[in-house]
Amino acid sequence: SQLVRASLSIPTNIAEGSGRDSGKEQAYFYGVAKGSVYEVVSLLAMIGKRGHLSRESYQQQHQEADEIAAMIAGLAKAASNRGKNSNSTS
Repeated sequence: SQLVRASLSIPTNIAEGSGRDSGKEQAYFYGVAKGSVYEVVSLLAMIGKRGHLSRESYQQQHQEADEIAAMIAGLAKAASNRGKNSNSTS
């Protein structure tokens, strides 16, 4: 399903980014992972509107998604800074 695909995209893009040598490439994959977090949130909202997820559960999942997205944003920022620092020393 699309929810499974989007959910799996988060850790796989983090892993792929972590395996890249350049900060710019790492930041790109972390950005894709962060986008997938919010794709999951939108899919959960649709599931909730169809009555398959309670409002409370959706709100909890959304809050956790925001926290995960913030962590991923931190990874992306650190990777971008590494990329800038390595370019300035070259």
